[in-house]
Amino acid sequence: MIKITKSSIFYSITFIFLLSLTSILLASIFLLEYDKQDYSEKLNKKYSIIARSTLFHLNKLISKKELQEQIQDYSLSEIIDKEKKKNIITQSKVIQKIKSKIGSSSILKYDKHHYLLVEHQNAILLFKDNDYQPYRYDIIKSIFGLVFGIIILSYIITIRKIKPLRRLKRQMDKFASGNLDIHCNSEGEDEISQVSNAFQHAVEQIKKLNSSRQLFLRNIMHELKTPITKGRISAEMIDNEKQRNRLINVFEKLELLINEFASIEQITSGEGTQNIRPARLIDIIDESIDLAMAPSKALKLEIDANLVLNVDFRLFTTAIKNLIDNGIKYSLDHFVIITATANRISFISKGSPLEHDLEHYLQPFIQEKNSHHSFGLGLYIVDNIVKAHNIKFKYRHQDGLNYFYFENIENLL
Repeated sequence: MIKITKSSIFYSITFIFLLSLTSILLASIFLLEYDKQDYSEKLNKKYSIIARSTLFHLNKLISKKELQEQIQDYSLSEIIDKEKKKNIITQSKVIQKIKSKIGSSSILKYDKHHYLLVEHQNAILLFKDNDYQPYRYDIIKSIFGLVFGIIILSYIITIRKIKPLRRLKRQMDKFASGNLDIHCNSEGEDEISQVSNAFQHAVEQIKKLNSSRQLFLRNIMHELKTPITKGRISAEMIDNEKQRNRLINVFEKLELLINEFASIEQITSGEGTQNIRPARLIDIIDESIDLAMAPSKALKLEIDANLVLNVDFRLFTTAIKNLIDNGIKYSLDHFVIITATANRISFISKGSPLEHDLEHYLQPFIQEKNSHHSFGLGLYIVDNIVKAHNIKFKYRHQDGLNYFYFENIENLL
């Protein structure tokens, strides 16, 4: 489920359409009122002329001929039938009534027609307006209703067109989290469908490249282990102790390098944290010390023996092993202090501060001019392992001591 925020394109489009509908609604109300007012003014002007002329005639102020001349342009017919006249007068709705000294006039609405009622002390006349019909909202309402319908239909079509963006966003989120098993193919021909299909094609290519890389690395590591094992066995048979130890050391380095490549392959392939399980930190560090083959006199542990972390045991021991290696190798006294609390694991050793920021040494195969300060793959692997466990790897130098430490350990508790 994608949360729609104010920065969402769906929110923006909905807001624009609602603003358009509101504007049209207000415009329609204004236009209806204006048109109705204009209509009423024209109606009143017409009937006032007719009513005044008729009352003048009834008061003998003008002749019948003059009356005909004044109202001949208006299509009116007098209602003569008394019964019909009575029904219309009694059942009609009075729109407007004007009184004067010479009589009164009223505009009536009855059965979808307008009538003019002229009352005089000597007569009551009723005229039917054959031109003007009662004001009808239907046409204007229909026009604005049609506009409303078009806008709403446009909104629905627009939302349906961009709806695949939500699916594409979900698939991209899965991809960003390392899940390559996504499907976002689209059968449409619009730009969104083209982007979805292009993204799907790119993911398929990445999956193929990733599979090829994994297969290549695993095959290389498998093929190298056999000659290394044979070489080490053969080295054990050499009589010259110095040469034997030198060759054994070379094969151990090669084996260590292959194991580190295996750690890199596991992390970068997205399998880094699939074997998470609880483990005591003291057990993890003991295993790391064994892997590093570090002498006990080179280490001091200040660790809570009851501290349990949820980690990938093999990867986390590799990370700690690399920091122990670096600490012993590059410290001035070849001594490392390891401290651990509920929120930090620190590796402390004497030495000069790093020449560059830590990020510089987190790149693979960093080689300084002075090889004594070369960290190779070690810190690169450490950084990737801690990232896979959602903790932070940091460094600081204080009082002649280098502090390499893992922060936010509470995420692993």
